[in-house]
Amino acid sequence: MDNLPGEMTSFVGRRRETAQAVRLLRRARLVTLTGVAGVGKTRLALWLAAQVREAFPDGVWLVELAALIDDTLLPQTVADVLGIQDRLHVATVDTLADHLADTQLLLVLDNCEHLLDSCAMLTSQLLAAVPGVRILATSRQALGVAGEHLFEVPPLPVPDPGQPMTPRAVARHGAVRLFAERAAVARPGFTVDASNRATVVRVCQRLDGIPLAIELAALRVRALPVGEILTGLDDYLEFLATGSRIAVPRVQTLRAAIDWSFALCSHDEQRLWARASVLADGFDLDAAEAVCSGQDIARDDVVDLVAGLVDKSILTRTSHDTPARYRMLEVIRQYGQEQLIASGHLTAVRARHRDHYRQLATRGEQAWLGPNEQAWFTRLRREHPNLRAALEFCLTEPGQARAGLEITTALFHYWVRSCTHTEGRYWLDQALELAPEPSPHRAKALWTSGHIALMQADTTTALSQLEQARALAHRLGDELALAHITLDFGVAAFIQNDHQHAVTLLEDALAHHQTLDNPAGVWLALVYLALTAAALGDPDRAADFGEECLALCDSRGASPSRIYPLWVLSFARWLSGDRQQAARLIRKGLPAARQFDDRWALAHHLETLAWIAGADGRHARATRLLGAAHTIWRSTGTPQSGPRYLAFSHDRCEQQVRDALGDEQFTTAFQHGTRLTPDQAIDYALETSEPTTAAQPAPPSHDRWPP
Repeated sequence: MDNLPGEMTSFVGRRRETAQAVRLLRRARLVTLTGVAGVGKTRLALWLAAQVREAFPDGVWLVELAALIDDTLLPQTVADVLGIQDRLHVATVDTLADHLADTQLLLVLDNCEHLLDSCAMLTSQLLAAVPGVRILATSRQALGVAGEHLFEVPPLPVPDPGQPMTPRAVARHGAVRLFAERAAVARPGFTVDASNRATVVRVCQRLDGIPLAIELAALRVRALPVGEILTGLDDYLEFLATGSRIAVPRVQTLRAAIDWSFALCSHDEQRLWARASVLADGFDLDAAEAVCSGQDIARDDVVDLVAGLVDKSILTRTSHDTPARYRMLEVIRQYGQEQLIASGHLTAVRARHRDHYRQLATRGEQAWLGPNEQAWFTRLRREHPNLRAALEFCLTEPGQARAGLEITTALFHYWVRSCTHTEGRYWLDQALELAPEPSPHRAKALWTSGHIALMQADTTTALSQLEQARALAHRLGDELALAHITLDFGVAAFIQNDHQHAVTLLEDALAHHQTLDNPAGVWLALVYLALTAAALGDPDRAADFGEECLALCDSRGASPSRIYPLWVLSFARWLSGDRQQAARLIRKGLPAARQFDDRWALAHHLETLAWIAGADGRHARATRLLGAAHTIWRSTGTPQSGPRYLAFSHDRCEQQVRDALGDEQFTTAFQHGTRLTPDQAIDYALETSEPTTAAQPAPPSHDRWPP
């Protein structure tokens, strides 16, 4: 269980460093790989993590920090990678420590240098609170934390000028092997032989064995003989040596290699490089065309300029999927941003970036409850770092806060379905504070934040925001906002067990959304009406609402949105005692939970299957499912028994299976379930091979819900 990326290119050399670092990581809980930019800290960290992953039962997790600007979101960024949500607030170190209390895992914090103080605080507190956690960090500078063990990553070894240039002697050096492998990729058939061996060695020597500089130089063999590559490097290194006495020599060398790469680009390629530096953690051609065109770069020319930068290894194509995505190494991105700042166009380019991702968020919102909702959800999840960067611009650049309201409210369905409720509320709260002027977007932000607060059981805050939203919507005459606000007051009544009042409000909201022809609002009202009818002990009416909701999904081709009405229907069937039909409905919904990675929906499905298994006498299976649901509930920031409306059935099932198995067997089976990944939990839930014992009658209606 981990999130380490697959190897895109071969890992060259570093045998001794790998062995030393692995030994260090086995005895130290915090190891920081330090070294100059481009020396290969990230690559070595990923290689190390892959070598030791078997030692960590709860996984090895990569947290990429290069694109993170707001250090307030550092713990939340770690939490997002680990699938952890705090119910009410942006995650803190305490949140992380609580969720990781019984785990054994390795965190890889990559590119800490621009968040040094925050990373130091996070690592020191986390290591003190969670004995089973180890941290491998990469940084150009030590974190300065007690117990930190530093491992300086050296450049790759290069042949000594005095050594004989025999093939065997040269091949022992990682720098030469790296040049040879990357050059062979750039120009198939290239080899280091007697005709070019001495020149290749000289190139590696001139580049001080810095991997990034060597890779940049090696890829020049597409267009230049090795001798001309050496001449070009000599020119730039001589210039830099006489032009700066401040920089560390190896930093000078890398800078020279990048300077040279920049100089080899056309003027338009240089400008595209600089403008693309605002794109966070990768981008596609649509983004490049929207953000980088203009100011003398035609939109139609962008695709060729991107191809040119790929050829020059400034951009890397990160996958061969469609659409293609591209990424810059962090040191190259920073160089581009320096050029952009120097040009005086940083704010204008960031504004274009903001506009592109505002449009993306709006189009994604319009796609919900339609045939393309899965594709748009996947796209928004992939663009999460860029959406975050756009919001950071809106909330730090004067006069842009209203645009921040537009973006973060357009992402309402995304925050909910991706279980990033806490981050959604964070951006909503920031935007609401900075844009207090009355507007439809402010009303929408208030009810959006209120709805998410209800999902997190923060009812007091939710009701306050909904009251503000209602007053503002009445003032503006905003009927759509009023329909959503009425719906959310109905949800609040349901959560507070005022079910009759909830039905009144939800039916009013349903009629309002139908009049306004707002299918997304109709869908949500039907889901909660079905749930409320089930709570009132009327499973037939709940089924009617659920079937109507399913028909709406089908009429709009919105297959993934069937997951919630399917679960509500299964819940109603469970309450009526029809466990076979309840289980069948859940198994129909589970593939959508996997496809969407919707942990909130998945936890509901696993919970209900656990109850069914327990009622059928399959106690070990029920306990494992409870354990799997427990892990996922925690990852959403929800109590282990799930939302309040599930607590009674959960507690009844847990007591039943504990009595049947005994404490020891129950604990063993439960812990087995907690170790399942979401995919493994779904596979287990879909298994039907275990024998079913005689069904037991459903509990009497007055026992279904807490008083």
